[in-house]
Amino acid sequence: MGREAYPKQSLDSLYGRIKESRVLMVGAGGIGCELLKNLVLTGFGEIHLVDLDTIDLSNLNRQFLFRHEHIKKSKALVAKEVAGKFNPNVKLEAYHANIKDSTFNIDWFQSFDLVFNALDNLEARRHVNKMCLAADVPLIESGTTGFNGQVQVIKKGRTECYDCNPKETPKTFPVCTIRSTPSQPIHCIVWAKSYLFTEIFGMSEDDAPELDHSDDAKNSEEIEKLRQEAQALKRIRQSMGSPDFPQKIFEKIFDEDILRLRSMEDMWKSRRAPEPLDFDEISQQASGVDASVAQKDQVVWSLQENFSVFTDSLRRLSTRLQEAQASVANGYASPVLTFDKDDDDTLDFVAAGANLRSLIFSIETKSKFDIKQMAGNIIPAIATTNAMVAGLCVLQAFKVMRNDYAAARMVFLAKSADRVLSSEPLRPPKSDCAVCGVAQTKLVVDTSRATLGDLVEDILRLELGYGDEFSVNNEIGTLYDPELDDNLEKKFSELGIKGDSFLTVIDEDESNPRVNLVLSISEKALPVGSKPIVYPANIDIARKVQRPLRTSGDAITNGHTNGFSSVTGKRKRSTEDVVPGSEQPKKKGKLVAENDDLIVLDDAGNGAIEIEDD
Repeated sequence: MGREAYPKQSLDSLYGRIKESRVLMVGAGGIGCELLKNLVLTGFGEIHLVDLDTIDLSNLNRQFLFRHEHIKKSKALVAKEVAGKFNPNVKLEAYHANIKDSTFNIDWFQSFDLVFNALDNLEARRHVNKMCLAADVPLIESGTTGFNGQVQVIKKGRTECYDCNPKETPKTFPVCTIRSTPSQPIHCIVWAKSYLFTEIFGMSEDDAPELDHSDDAKNSEEIEKLRQEAQALKRIRQSMGSPDFPQKIFEKIFDEDILRLRSMEDMWKSRRAPEPLDFDEISQQASGVDASVAQKDQVVWSLQENFSVFTDSLRRLSTRLQEAQASVANGYASPVLTFDKDDDDTLDFVAAGANLRSLIFSIETKSKFDIKQMAGNIIPAIATTNAMVAGLCVLQAFKVMRNDYAAARMVFLAKSADRVLSSEPLRPPKSDCAVCGVAQTKLVVDTSRATLGDLVEDILRLELGYGDEFSVNNEIGTLYDPELDDNLEKKFSELGIKGDSFLTVIDEDESNPRVNLVLSISEKALPVGSKPIVYPANIDIARKVQRPLRTSGDAITNGHTNGFSSVTGKRKRSTEDVVPGSEQPKKKGKLVAENDDLIVLDDAGNGAIEIEDD
């Protein structure tokens, strides 16, 4: 009996469609290994696999495609090699890359019949959700958290998308606890990840939405001093690349700032005062320590080992950032680095920085492995949960391949004495969703000739009938609104708007506003003398459902987990008025406040993780 006999018998006429299908799977971790095995054995004709991660020792107890000899190798490439042996008739393509790379654009997504998500962070999941909606390709989203799991079918215009339901607010910690009086390892990890890393390699604290400088008289003096510290660190950042840059950073954060804290005697009456670190002394002690000790991720490093890893990772990250900045043309936004638990450079920096701060405050230090879990909110994985969810993904895929969305379900898996599996019909998209409750279209743009004014005046106002109150935004912030018209004469290329990027038009008319219009940019050289922007004539932009204004007492969630809570209300340029998958547009210099004196543990780029298995 041939390899295809059982699938043919089970799937009947659907098998032919599956055999000819071209599908994309994003993520080759806990769910991904199980899912790839299922897809290959079912006989999906062509499977493309994308994953940026490499194989770690801790993966081997559940990610069954990998063996000890595969450690430090690409998950995607090894998964392709191993799973390909299960069914040689299936064509497999693997990419050791970030799904957010420009290579994987809308046209590329449109080449697939179906997309499967098996990811371990919200940012990437939201990106794939956005791209599938823009490409009008069905997506099967999945996730596990311990014994719990879920599978969701997403289809543009027919079902809820991943962002239709707001996510629960992540853990928060008071600013003064994080910056002045840490008492737990997690406090030091948050400091290294959300303050130190972003101040040196990311956006300045002045623009960070997770910091709220309270006017509370009790803390205002201390918070002002913390702000001055951040400004001093920002000045040191200007010397990045110089031979003494690591020493300047080290002495500032582990010596000078600690001495300032020690001088506040009242703060240490009931707790042990911190002990500053001396760069020259530790540098001599660490002279024989090789930075390769960072590879020992399950060992708690000594002071000297943390010093060596910290200074080495600081140099590595500085080089990366400077190279990225050097490659950016004039007019483009200056690049920044973001923390990623699967990026060894950023993880080494945060782990060593957090441990050095822990030593200063007499707090228990942690291994790099433990810090990775705490910084990424990784919940221990259950192999059986992954296998069950992967099987449910394929069962829902059969219904999608038949175009039978009425039969498709949202499926939930839970450890329960009553019922392990439960399901419910797919819900229609929410009209106020910032991602799928929008109008979408593609613009063909000659970015070397087209100006922002061509878009605003010729397309939006003249052709589409927008009034005076609207804004144009991208992932960086606001490019145009009635109070900001400086960019109208600038070309798209000067503004950093290029192919496969997105613009969001927000109608702010108070009487009868339209839903947000998301424009995907397709870059193309158009004939001289022709209009520099070409748009489809049949753009249908619905009107927004009017809702009452939010009162000051209403809670606003950050949207970082898979909780199903509702957020009501509307305000100018609110969370729902953003480029899909990006942060809320903001003008430079304006702060977005969270709760009083709180710093968010998981910022927008790395929120609380629903799929814990990497």
